[in-house]
Amino acid sequence: MASQTDKSLLSAELEEEDDEEFRQLLLQATQKIQSAMPSVRDSKPIQPQPGFCIKTHAGSQEKVFVNICRSLDIPPPPDLSRQELECLLESDSASSFRIPMSLGEPHAELDNSGNGCAAYDVVINTGFFSKVEADPFFKEFFITVALEGLAEKYKMDINHPEWRILKNRKFMGSISGQTIRTKSSPVIQEMDFSSPVLPKFTILAEPAGGPPEFLLADIHLPRVVLTVKMPVQPQLGPP
Repeated sequence: MASQTDKSLLSAELEEEDDEEFRQLLLQATQKIQSAMPSVRDSKPIQPQPGFCIKTHAGSQEKVFVNICRSLDIPPPPDLSRQELECLLESDSASSFRIPMSLGEPHAELDNSGNGCAAYDVVINTGFFSKVEADPFFKEFFITVALEGLAEKYKMDINHPEWRILKNRKFMGSISGQTIRTKSSPVIQEMDFSSPVLPKFTILAEPAGGPPEFLLADIHLPRVVLTVKMPVQPQLGPP
């Protein structure tokens, strides 16, 4: 019994001696992790300008309206001529062509008959919008891409072949402001820290039934659990 008590006291003594050192090390590690994180994602609000409105259907019955809008804050796609785009679409690299656009959340509206419908706002670069308006080939290609983007994002079946552009309406309902990213999302997402916070941790001696050979530290960070195992220097003198 005396030997067991001595071992327990030794474990407690080691924990007390290293407690402050661990706190400092953990605080330094936390600060280092925070400094390595990318800055908070840059974003900005925009107010899109109306362009034209598309009427289509989701499934067989539900009306869907798509407000094609424009903004100088949306980057343009690569500047290709019609011939260059036609050649690209016929090549194996067709999927590499991307049109930057902002797909807004659906908003409930009323159609001309007073029936409920869904409307979506799609925002593209102002210069590219002018190209779309001037060339039917670019317009049809862009509308196809935009409808596919909405279908994928909101998991709905948009009836692509039956869309049509409304002649006397530039948008359905209202056009809300949107918030867009001004920088690409990092591969490692940032965590928002206002100030360094000391993480919670537990220190255990191993083995539990004899003189400790290691100190086992369970460190709990936000969304991360880190386990550190450190060797203990052998103690001189009687246990």
